[in-house]
Amino acid sequence: MRVVDVNEFYSPTGGGVRTYLDRKMGIMADMGHELIVVAPALEDSVEDRPGGGRIYWMKAPPLILDRNYGIFVKDEPIWELLDRLKPDVVETSSPWRPCWTVAAWKGDALKVFFAHGDNIGAYPQRWLDSVATPIQVERAFDWYTRYMNRFLQHYDAFVTNGPALAKRFRRRGMTVHASMPLGIERRWFSPDLRDEKLRVALLEQCGLPPEAHLVLGLGRHHKEKRWPLVIDAVEAAATDIPVGLILIGDGPERRHLEDRIAGSPHIRIFRPVYDRVRLSRIMASCDALIHGSDAEPFGLVASEALASGLPLIGPDEGGFAEIADPLFAETYRARDALSAAEAIRRMFAREPAILRAAARHAASQVRSDEDHAAELMAYYSDLLANRGRTAA
Repeated sequence: MRVVDVNEFYSPTGGGVRTYLDRKMGIMADMGHELIVVAPALEDSVEDRPGGGRIYWMKAPPLILDRNYGIFVKDEPIWELLDRLKPDVVETSSPWRPCWTVAAWKGDALKVFFAHGDNIGAYPQRWLDSVATPIQVERAFDWYTRYMNRFLQHYDAFVTNGPALAKRFRRRGMTVHASMPLGIERRWFSPDLRDEKLRVALLEQCGLPPEAHLVLGLGRHHKEKRWPLVIDAVEAAATDIPVGLILIGDGPERRHLEDRIAGSPHIRIFRPVYDRVRLSRIMASCDALIHGSDAEPFGLVASEALASGLPLIGPDEGGFAEIADPLFAETYRARDALSAAEAIRRMFAREPAILRAAARHAASQVRSDEDHAAELMAYYSDLLANRGRTAA
């Protein structure tokens, strides 16, 4: 099967979507399929990947707000390329120009809109959460839902990257044909990587003794991640129990976060750790992961932490909530720092041996990216087969 993904979110400099597609490209090649990505760049070029897969970079202007990304502005070059490639399936995930470009293409391939995110949840619900409920915001932005339905009527399937997104879209009256939860590259993560000496060293950097609790926050320093809420919660919990927080990441909010923790003796911020083995050891050596974002559609970081044997603390909405089993997780009311502080207290009031045993058992059950790719290809195969039977 040849799948072509017309993808505006695939950046020449990296990012989550690129990481996902690069990994998916190799897995699909191993399965006997082919994934081709069509992405914007400053110049036209073609990039073959070892083992299978290809990137067609198409000349396009950069995004004004983030020049690491480009935006498609012309339909015809993409239509001509799709005509030449003759794909079995065309995917896109951008609700802007690409969704209409693919919708208007005259080819006979299966057309799939694969949602990686939710713009209402990522932006207006976050901007307005102090004055309106998420449902009220959805109703106010029903025009955007109607906009999506207009282009989705030209697609054979509307697929989300997990149940959290599917629930949001269905709540708005939209038809979601399938939910395909993403997976992680499991080989990097294991509870066996836990290092007590490393844990003690990290606690020392937080000014705490070995018997204190070490909480990890991992991800981009962006308003969507709600790190100030996490910091408030840890500080509140620390008035009752010895707990430290390490934040690993970077982003536009870094300076603000550094200023915010300037007077917090037990909270430290570290730059991203790009050594996967080192990062995996750090994850396995903490006592819990804490998460703040309720807008993320798939709990990627939470899944990686769980695969490392780490108990979880996070909001009761979004992708995190979908994997937060009470056996190894504590949830709090989304967007509520005091509720998050109570979740931290509950977590460390539990019997540590039982908690870690539950997390260790769950680690072996975390979904892999191979699982995701296999299920998605099986779904596309069924759609193509059913289409063929209908045509016959």
